[in-house]
Amino acid sequence: MLQSSRGKQTDLSRDKHRRSGTLLRKEASLNRRKAVITSMCHMDVVAWATRTLIVRKLKGLEDVIDVTVVSPRTSPDGWAFGDVDPFPGADADPLYGAQHIKDIYFRADPNFRGRFTVPVLWDKKTETIVNNESSEIIRIFNTAFNGILSKDKGSLDLYPTDLRAQIDELNEWVYETVNNGVYRAGFAASQQAYEAAVYPLFESLDRLEKILQSKDYLVGDRLTEADVRLFVTIIRFDVAYHGIFKCNIRDIRNGYPAIHLWLRKLYWNIPAFKETCKFDHIKVGYYAHDFINPAKIVPVGPLPNILPL
Repeated sequence: MLQSSRGKQTDLSRDKHRRSGTLLRKEASLNRRKAVITSMCHMDVVAWATRTLIVRKLKGLEDVIDVTVVSPRTSPDGWAFGDVDPFPGADADPLYGAQHIKDIYFRADPNFRGRFTVPVLWDKKTETIVNNESSEIIRIFNTAFNGILSKDKGSLDLYPTDLRAQIDELNEWVYETVNNGVYRAGFAASQQAYEAAVYPLFESLDRLEKILQSKDYLVGDRLTEADVRLFVTIIRFDVAYHGIFKCNIRDIRNGYPAIHLWLRKLYWNIPAFKETCKFDHIKVGYYAHDFINPAKIVPVGPLPNILPL
């Protein structure tokens, strides 16, 4: 049984693994002042990981939570740190000199048998993984550090009590058909499976287009986690999913004017969205999959990657 430096059983060994390999934890286990994301995300390839980068910036946590970026190119050993695969913007592991994300998982639990995913929230004091589920990490970031943040950052609430029911309801179908729907379409192994994913995906985009008519935000009149969770998929849609994942009934810039305007307002008006978006990482990461793009040719377009307001 894995023990932390304080003699307590850590989350990694105590909590049950989901079938996906992610870990189930409670927010209370986070050591608030000592937490660091040693491999929180290889920046901007995986949409799930980028959620956490955006919320980290929105909440002003740059001096509280460190970030190490891994290469967007996968290998048989998984995500590599920058000294193993020196892709521009990728970092070496500053704590242990790990070569791959899997080394971090095995450091926390030598018997770990789940998937080696990003993001990873790592506690430097107890030297273990606190969480590797992005939807839970963004809620940790939303509240756990408010007591040490400036008044404006501490008061920013991306999951307000009065909107939680609406946020949860929207998150549920957006996750199933859009956030995860693009992957289900892209990795489908049969025509039937592909169509079972791609048609609901575009039905949900049609639904989102109606929701965003004359609106800046998805829920209420304020920025919430619902916007963050959808943004990371939509910003990748035209540059990656439309091509590599065959999600090509329509693109965003020509087929969904309300979604397109919402996307551009977030990107151009709120620095946390633009500053965490690296299109070279996005394109290389998605087009580097051997089994769907054996030649690994990365498309030049669309140009520009995102249109101005």
